Amino acid sequence: MNLWQRLLKQSQLRLRPNSLKGFASLFLVGGILTVALASCSGANNSSTTTETAAGEKKQNVELTLVSFAVTKAAHEAIIPKFVEKWQQEHNQTVTFKQSYGGSGSQTRAVIDGLEADVVHLALAGDTSKIEKAGLIQSGWEKESPNNAIVSKSVAALVTREGNPKGIKTWADLAKDDVKLITADPKTSGVARWNFLALWNSVIKTGGDEAKATEFVTKVYNNVPILTKDAREATDAFFKQGQGDALINYENEIVLAEQKGEKVNAIIPDVNISIDNPIAVVDKNVDKHGNREVAEGFVKFLFTPEAQQEFAKVGFRPVDETVAKTKEFADKYPPVKTLGTVQEFGGWDAVQNKFFADGTVFDQIQAKKKR
Repeated sequence: MNLWQRLLKQSQLRLRPNSLKGFASLFLVGGILTVALASCSGANNSSTTTETAAGEKKQNVELTLVSFAVTKAAHEAIIPKFVEKWQQEHNQTVTFKQSYGGSGSQTRAVIDGLEADVVHLALAGDTSKIEKAGLIQSGWEKESPNNAIVSKSVAALVTREGNPKGIKTWADLAKDDVKLITADPKTSGVARWNFLALWNSVIKTGGDEAKATEFVTKVYNNVPILTKDAREATDAFFKQGQGDALINYENEIVLAEQKGEKVNAIIPDVNISIDNPIAVVDKNVDKHGNREVAEGFVKFLFTPEAQQEFAKVGFRPVDETVAKTKEFADKYPPVKTLGTVQEFGGWDAVQNKFFADGTVFDQIQAKKKR
């Protein structure tokens, strides 16, 4: 209060332009402070503060989360829980900006200047691209539990009601009369997992790379359109009625069922473990001064409380205590033959072999056009 008295007194004096500018700035800050204290919320961490019980004023914080499309429902459930917990423990308000889209597109956006503080992407290869761009420090995988894999799923085959084309296995997708909907591996991390699931289905059942190439080529010849991301693929299949089958995350199927969709889905016995990493974008959090909160949010995502929310919307929990509960053990039965990206040599090897310009996927698309 003394501060305001002094300012009011000073305002009665002859004001030079510079002093007027300073007074206006202080008045603006004070006004924002008053609103923030009245509403217990703030939208701009650079100008909003929260007063602690001891009178200490802590700057409110904004985090920008950039994630791949199909995590939106999970994060929208988790973020309010984190905000409440952080407020209770730190007496500090956290607000979030959120961006969702195809993992490949999101990765490019961050590299091109989207100032993400935390990235949750469909595959470690995308996170590594951001690291190579100088935005994430090396060793990020070791900064969090489970090699930074915070969510996981498997691939599912979705068919029309009654399964009129008799689709039961990956092999059925190569039939001449089957139209498949899937996303574009060039823009969607989910789609790269779909590609690997197809390739893996041949290798795990005794086929060689020539057989795998032949099979995957036949399947992509049956794809009428490649959507930008997994959410668009789901919409094309369910809302627009395109295709006889859809490959998508198991979690997308669970979410569709929760929204009242009747879904005919098969989880093939030969499958791929779809692992999604989380990382703090070091360069951006240091610029924004919000590292403590960003790291706190990442840590929170591994807690049973957050993992339950991932599991509720279809992701297989990475926390064993959550995975072993009856609710989720029944919901997510083990897959008989589960491949991993490590068996392909890791994401750098996968990218260079399958998805880099001119490699296997491009070769398959070129054959399709002829």
